[in-house]
Amino acid sequence: MSRALPPFEELVELDAEAVRSWCARALDALGREREEIDAINVYPVADGDTGTNLYLTAEAAHQAVEAVFAASVPDTAETVRAMAHGALLGARGNSGTILSQLLRGMAGVLAQGGDGDHLARALAEAASAARKAVAHPVEGTILTVASAAAGACGAGGGLVDVARKAHEGARSALSATPGQLDVLERAGVVDAGGRGLVTVLGALLETVTGQAPAPSATAPPAFLPREDCPAEDGPAYEVIYLLEAEDAAVELLTSRLDALGESLVVVGGDGLWNVHVHVDDAGAAVEAGVEAGRPHRIRITHFAADADSSARRAERAQRAVVAVVPGEGLAGLCAEAGATTVRTRPGEPPAGDELLDAIRRAHAREVVLLPNDTDLRQAAAAAAERARAEGIRVALIPTRAAVQGIAALAVHEPGRRFDEDVVAMTAAAGATRYAELAVAERQSFTSAGVCQAGDVLGLIEGDVAVIGKDLHQTARTVLDRMLSAGGELVTLVVADDAPPGLAPDLEAHVRRGYLAVDTTTYHAGTGAPPLLIGVE
Repeated sequence: MSRALPPFEELVELDAEAVRSWCARALDALGREREEIDAINVYPVADGDTGTNLYLTAEAAHQAVEAVFAASVPDTAETVRAMAHGALLGARGNSGTILSQLLRGMAGVLAQGGDGDHLARALAEAASAARKAVAHPVEGTILTVASAAAGACGAGGGLVDVARKAHEGARSALSATPGQLDVLERAGVVDAGGRGLVTVLGALLETVTGQAPAPSATAPPAFLPREDCPAEDGPAYEVIYLLEAEDAAVELLTSRLDALGESLVVVGGDGLWNVHVHVDDAGAAVEAGVEAGRPHRIRITHFAADADSSARRAERAQRAVVAVVPGEGLAGLCAEAGATTVRTRPGEPPAGDELLDAIRRAHAREVVLLPNDTDLRQAAAAAAERARAEGIRVALIPTRAAVQGIAALAVHEPGRRFDEDVVAMTAAAGATRYAELAVAERQSFTSAGVCQAGDVLGLIEGDVAVIGKDLHQTARTVLDRMLSAGGELVTLVVADDAPPGLAPDLEAHVRRGYLAVDTTTYHAGTGAPPLLIGVE
């Protein structure tokens, strides 16, 4: 729990407990204002999730701070670094990524001291670092508000005075944002990211004074964009991932992503980065990350399934699908079908918080959740329950493999009644038998006998059914066993590192032996098992 400040108590220095209190207050304030901020989100994409993204970023920072307090009695430097690191790991969306860089910039100075002079310097460093992280800074955004907050502080002063000046400077700059961006003026709103930053600075002011700041009287009210205000054209996908890479590699990555898309923000340092970009080719953005280093926690969001960009409005969609998938290829495939995706990583299944985050990012009143893994059932159920508590109607379809999720997504019809859609998707998933080929890492006992390291394992419905030496032959044997019970469609999902010619070989095998069976092949990219098989 954060420290409860007596009424009107004013601090002269930000210590570890004060930073902890600031994180908690910022999270609470963003939670209260999340929907209002979502509602005025029209730039850079009117997808109505800026408030949610800022909230999730602040939540990650708060959790990181609470974790260091649970483990020890941290000093101010440890606390502000935990705050910044947590925000970096959990940054969401354009504004959330920029907020994480603002906190990182502040942390570097506040680790040296927490008085007013240090706070003024921290705000200046934060504004500068955030601008450097954005490929093409635009005025009338959170960057403008951050610069105004820093500029209002001057050379410093007492802690309370600096915090008050920063908040007032930010609030004044926010009210001017409609005059700086045409899209804001047409919609009659202030910048959503800038409003979120004013909220965060308001929480800081409340921390050092013990009093919440008065609501702004100059900022335009928060309301939904007018129907006659068209959304801006732009790329179809938002791609976000954490990246472990050297500085030189990140410089090349930034140049490559800048050529691929827009709204590029790369934040972080010391070998760990958070990459955010809007692109039409999500696979190319991920591939660029693979070439630069090790990307993980990859999130690909399709802004709108409808090709008409005017459909991207700051209001909740009626229904969405959230799917857990291995490999960036499948993530792109599902995103093209309109699903919000969560990538699995070898040995790192997504946690319940990641699933809940994806449900929130879908920004829909009704969500169908496809975990596509038996081991994720409990985490998915917990995420669904938490989402329901937030007013989202969630149906969990207990898909046990990615091929079942693909089958369910293929029959998804947003125009149907919710219950009818869920029944149809559940039936399609249930009618799909699944198998997976893997390579044994060590000697072990299986349901099909003893396997040695390097053996090819054919798992049907989760159990080892075939042990072989050759991937092609083992795959053919698994296919024959599955098709012996009948089937009309075989789905093959092949990873990039699978042996050459595997898919054509299996397609030919099905054509030769099963004349009435069709075959569909998808490429999973990297990070997926060598082969997934589905039989419907």
